[in-house]
Amino acid sequence: MAYKDYYKTLGVAETATADEIKRAYRKLAKKYHPDANPGDKGAAEKFKEINEAHEILSDPKKRKQYDDMKRFAGAGFRGFQGGAAGPQGFDIGDIFGRFAGGAGAAFTTDIGGFGDIFSTIFDRGGRFRRERYGPQKGPDLHAEVEVPFETAAKGGTAVIGVTKNETCDRCSGSGAEPGSTVSKCPRCGGTGMISQSQGGFAVSRPCPRCYGRGEVVAQPCAKCGGTGQVQRTRRLSVKIPAGTEDGGKIRLRGQGEPGIAGGPPGDLIITVRVRGHRFFKRKGLDVYCDVKINLSQAVLGARIKLRTLNGRHAILKIPPGTQPGTTFKLKGMGIERDGRRGDQYVTVNVAVPTDLTPEEKKLFERFQESRKK
Repeated sequence: MAYKDYYKTLGVAETATADEIKRAYRKLAKKYHPDANPGDKGAAEKFKEINEAHEILSDPKKRKQYDDMKRFAGAGFRGFQGGAAGPQGFDIGDIFGRFAGGAGAAFTTDIGGFGDIFSTIFDRGGRFRRERYGPQKGPDLHAEVEVPFETAAKGGTAVIGVTKNETCDRCSGSGAEPGSTVSKCPRCGGTGMISQSQGGFAVSRPCPRCYGRGEVVAQPCAKCGGTGQVQRTRRLSVKIPAGTEDGGKIRLRGQGEPGIAGGPPGDLIITVRVRGHRFFKRKGLDVYCDVKINLSQAVLGARIKLRTLNGRHAILKIPPGTQPGTTFKLKGMGIERDGRRGDQYVTVNVAVPTDLTPEEKKLFERFQESRKK
């Protein structure tokens, strides 16, 4: 069994930087997003693969684990030392099949290095473990949602379309046409597993006849083709917490792919993308903005109305003689999150008039003369 090549999925080199991976992911996610390809199952499947690859390669720890496993699998157990020589030509991909084919499931938790990996494969006598495939949690899904600046700052809701597999309502997930019989799998005897010998080792695998269920149906369900699952696109309302930053993650429990053999469903992990704002910029919980004042306001001082994030206007006092580029702080007028609130920073720029009337020009000339004395 070969590894999924996440680098090829995103079209980047194995030496790609985090920024290169991010740019490649955004480009492909936009191209294959289900909203841009309604009804296209191929695009939906590609979108899932892209998200899976990004989930692994964008996390330094998961990426290192993936790279280590990939290199180890390519070694094919060459040079393995441990009392008895390993089987010649043994494909380590067979051992790690469950790591390679489960929507990246092996990389979504901390597997703790090769010592932990071997402990899941070998027993203390050096023999391969026999693992029964019982109920398992379904794979997580990944999606993105774009929200306005104010929604991310103050909190709100967003609607997102998610295409995923769901339990077939015709057969209730059994894969059998209603009324048809279900019997013990003749290939595995109902265990869901078969054992094969490779180089003196006994390797257990899910039964290819019943896919690890231990049962076969006389007539597959007409709606799902016997898989027990159908693909649907649903629109979900997502709560955006106040203070959410660009790239922030929201996990919706139980909204991922359905579980295996009666296991619980996975989760939906949503990455939030925040649109830019024409007036405000953000850094942490603080917000920044620029305002223009005229020359007389800068020279003589003034009180100006200023827009704030909460929708109300604040009064900013401009002291006489304020210089261009001066920044003022409005304490507590920034973004609130977890009981903490940032500030609003206002930088003033002085607008120099370019269309003076003759009278105004004379006044400036008189002012200039008075400054020379």
